[in-house]
Amino acid sequence: MILNWLRRFMYGRYGADQFGVFLLVMYCVLLLIARLFGWPILSILTLLLAVYALFRMLSKNVGRRAKENRTFLRIFAPFKKGFQKIRYRLKDRKFHRYFKCPACKKQSRVPKGRGKIEITCPHCGHKFIKKT
Repeated sequence: MILNWLRRFMYGRYGADQFGVFLLVMYCVLLLIARLFGWPILSILTLLLAVYALFRMLSKNVGRRAKENRTFLRIFAPFKKGFQKIRYRLKDRKFHRYFKCPACKKQSRVPKGRGKIEITCPHCGHKFIKKT
């Protein structure tokens, strides 16, 4: 019964998206920092973040909220790509090593445990010797 009421209430409203979740996570982090250091002004600012996130979720202006989310995703994409690259390298560190080409500064992945090998950069063709 309560679930049906919530579904009817949320019908036509925007709901949660990546930007809203980001705002709520930032709210929690900043609130924790404000409580640890005893900064009341930061507590007020974090409350504004929570109110804005709630406003976005309950908004009926779906087009505008979707545009805000697309803008956030476009700005956040380089950071996300960097974190994914770090995560992939951490998972892969057992079997591969990564080296930066001295000529073009691009990274190359080579298998571990092969000793001293000559690496040919796949981007520029420069050859350099490294120990794996």
